[in-house]
Amino acid sequence: MESIIHVKHPVAKNLLTKLRDINTDSYMFRKYLEEIAQILLFEALKNEETYLKEIEIWIGKGKFPALKEENFVFIPILRAGLPMLNGVLDVINNAQTGFLALKRNEETLESILYYDRVPPLEGKTAVILDPMVATGGSLDYALSVVKNKNPERIFSLNVIGAPEGLRRIAEKHPDVKVYIAGIDEKLNDKGYIIPGLGDAGDRAFNTQ
Repeated sequence: MESIIHVKHPVAKNLLTKLRDINTDSYMFRKYLEEIAQILLFEALKNEETYLKEIEIWIGKGKFPALKEENFVFIPILRAGLPMLNGVLDVINNAQTGFLALKRNEETLESILYYDRVPPLEGKTAVILDPMVATGGSLDYALSVVKNKNPERIFSLNVIGAPEGLRRIAEKHPDVKVYIAGIDEKLNDKGYIIPGLGDAGDRAFNTQ
C-alpha cells in the first residue's frame, strides 16, 4: 500500500499512547489530537514547494521562502476531526476550512453524509482530517465527495487505522496519500479498531 504513509515519529508514538490511555481526560485528548495532527502535517509537507515572499524586516525589505497558505483547504470530518483542525490551523493559519459530517450506520457499517460545507476546491490542496480509519467507509465517502469538487490534489491526515480500512482506501483511492500515526492489529466483529483508543468523538467531547 504505497499510498499509506506510516509516520513513525517517536513523539507521535508517545502521543498515541497517551490517547489510548483511558485515564486521559477530554481536554488532554483534544490537545494530543492537535499535536499529532501537526506532526502528520509536517511529514506531509516536508517536500512542499515554497515561493519567495517579500516582507518587511528590520533592515528594510527582503524576499524569503513561504508557503501559499491560502491554497490549502482543511476539511475535518465532524466531530472527531475538529481537534485536528485546531492543530493544523496553528501551523497554517491562512488556510481555508470546510466541513463534512458523516454518520456510520452501526448495522451496515456504511457512512451517511448529512452535512457538506466545503468551499470551492478548484486549484486547491484539500486535506482531510479524521482521527480514525476503521472500515474506511467514512474516509472513502469523504474522498469521493471532495473529488467531485475537483481539487488540484488531496491528502489525508489520520491518527490511527486498521489494516482492513487502509487497504480499502489504498485500493479505491490510490492517488490519495494517507499519513497515519498508528496502524493497529485488526477490526473486531463490530467494526471497531483493536486495540484502538475507543470512540474518538466521545472521548474528545466527553459524551460517552
